[in-house]
Parts: sequence; structure tokens; C-alpha cells
Amino acid sequence: MSKTVARNKKAFHDYEILDKFEAGIVLEGSEVKALREGRVNLKDSYVRIIKGEPFLLNAHIAFLDHTNPYFKPDSRRARKLLLHKKEIDKLIGKTSKDGLTIVPLSIYFNHKNLAKVQIALARGKKLHDKRETLKAKDAKREAERAMKEFRR
Repeated sequence: MSKTVARNKKAFHDYEILDKFEAGIVLEGSEVKALREGRVNLKDSYVRIIKGEPFLLNAHIAFLDHTNPYFKPDSRRARKLLLHKKEIDKLIGKTSKDGLTIVPLSIYFNHKNLAKVQIALARGKKLHDKRETLKAKDAKREAERAMKEFRR
């Protein structure tokens, strides 16, 4: 059982998700408390591999007012992700050869109460793909509504 803290809904709209991975995240100071309070935003964040190590960039974890005021980590700093070497090699190969991107999907606490990030290999959607997704979602919603009315 895991407790989801934040979701990147924009990633599902802008990208076609191909493969998912679970990664640990290196946090400093009061960032874990901020995560527990849900003070995190993944909207424009992405993962980049720098010198063979994956980093979560542009993710915003807010500073809490009731924690140590003398140590304030940067809220948008690069946070190192912890993955196995085989997974890192797979990500490097797919992003360099196939031109895919790596996006974070969610941050959550696993059953051992450790903060984890779910990342995904993704391909950017074209505008017509986004329209098709919205049409399919609307059609599904209409069908469910009709079934609900039919049951009454």
C-alpha cells in the first residue's frame, strides 16, 4: 500500500507513456516533511541524465515555515534519483537512440515509508493525438452516463 503525494496529470496529457520505473529520491532537511504535507508540484518537471546519474529537475518542493529557518534548501534544485545501473543504462539507450523523454508521473511513500518517484519513458503527443484522447474520454463519459440513466 502506498500513499500518493503528488501526480503529474499534465504528463499523461502531453506524453504517450511507454515504460514506467520506480526510483528513490535524495532529499535534504525538511523536504520529507514538505512531501508528507503535499507541498510539491511536478507540473513542469523532467528527468535528465547527467554524467551517468539521473536527476529530477524543476520539481518544486516548498519550504515549510515551521522548520529550521537557517537551512533552506532551494525549492527547485536538482534532486538525484536512485536507480539500478541496468535501469539507468536502459534509460540512456532509449533517450539517445529513440529520442524519448523521461518524465516524473508521481511522488509517493511506499510500504516501507520511503519517498519514491515513479518516472516514465515517454513520447510527446501531437496535437491530433491529444484531440483523439479527449474525444475518447468524452465518449466514455457519455457512455457511462447513458448506462447510469438506463439502469434507473
